[in-house]
Amino acid sequence: MARRLERFCSPGKGNGLRALQCVKPGELLYKAEPFAYTVSKKGRRSACENCFSRKQSLLRCSRCKVARYCDARCQRQAWPEHKRECLCLRSCQPRIPADSVRLVGRVIFKLLNHSSCPSEELYSVSEHESHIKEMSEEMKEGLGHLKEMLQLYLQEESEDVSRLMSGLDLLHLFAKVTCNCFTISDGEMQEVGVGLYPSMSLLNHDCDPNCVIVFEGRHLLLHAVKEIQPEEELTVSYIDVLVPTLERQTQLKKQYCFLCECQRCKSRDKDADMLAGEERAWNRVRECIAKAEEHQSQEQWDQVLAMCQTVIDNNQDVLPDRNIYLLRMLDCAMDACIHLSRWEEAVRYGTRTLQPYRLYYAGFHPVRAVQLMRVGKLQSHQEMLREALETLKQAFEIMKVTHGGEHSLTLDLKQMLGECQAEMNQT
Repeated sequence: MARRLERFCSPGKGNGLRALQCVKPGELLYKAEPFAYTVSKKGRRSACENCFSRKQSLLRCSRCKVARYCDARCQRQAWPEHKRECLCLRSCQPRIPADSVRLVGRVIFKLLNHSSCPSEELYSVSEHESHIKEMSEEMKEGLGHLKEMLQLYLQEESEDVSRLMSGLDLLHLFAKVTCNCFTISDGEMQEVGVGLYPSMSLLNHDCDPNCVIVFEGRHLLLHAVKEIQPEEELTVSYIDVLVPTLERQTQLKKQYCFLCECQRCKSRDKDADMLAGEERAWNRVRECIAKAEEHQSQEQWDQVLAMCQTVIDNNQDVLPDRNIYLLRMLDCAMDACIHLSRWEEAVRYGTRTLQPYRLYYAGFHPVRAVQLMRVGKLQSHQEMLREALETLKQAFEIMKVTHGGEHSLTLDLKQMLGECQAEMNQT
């Protein structure tokens, strides 16, 4: 699919990708398998290490007891990638290495096998830039610790790995992977893994991009979300843009070593909306978010809901729903209600997020599509069929652009729409 785009030198940015022809919103520009990948800590117990499908019951590797698979078929398919790391995982039990250590380990095994990968057709792993000179001393120190962890992790491996590692600058390799890897998410934009897709590392950032990346299993899909002219640069957003300008710039500088000067950052677009309401109030709410998310990570849903309800109720007169910190509490409250089967409250909190999401994720954005789908599903469950149909239609109009018509989530949404319409016709 590389014929639809090409590598070029982007003024002021270095390498980049640009379109070779006119592109319409929704067109698939690129599909890639990862050079190397691993399920992340967040997805380890619920996602298959081969196909990345989420399942409640997974088979565990009998040797390392870490890797999990849908079935014997997925386990066989994954064995070439898992074989060498299996011994390493066994040797460091009961501890499991950080995601980046596992990923770099897999990169090393791939380099050792001299395996070619189609996703290197525009940009090889050896060409990746580390940006280590631009990194802070704190970040370099962190990479140094990861390097030591990797050396311990691989110490049980064979001599050929040791020889390869002796010729590698592991600090630079970690820096390359850190700056160029992608978080692999499921269809609902929830993190499930991390992977290296070399040619897609050429994509530069913009806070208002003309393309989005979604995943189908471990396949990366690059879709256009705006009309793109021939020779126009292709851009994606490296981060969630639901933060004010200075926070976005700080995050990008720290992780990717550049200062974003896109049009949104120059105009500080939507900053006033994001921080609307009394400053003292939203500062207090911001301080509560970490605690709520900690309870969330531990699946303490009663505590999550109690905290969110208190914060939301206490600030209803001083903070509008578009304040990004209150919005995050509304999201947490909806998630908690879903897990606690408190459907009426889940609909109420979810509905309150829709206008802010429309403001911040304008145009065709996968995050807004997924949120509309979730709320529409809740409305349908509560037999609010007219509202559900309208919400699901909005989700579909966005998702067929951001995910594509054949994505499994789009097909699920299409089926949900049909069922909702059929149920309405019967009433």
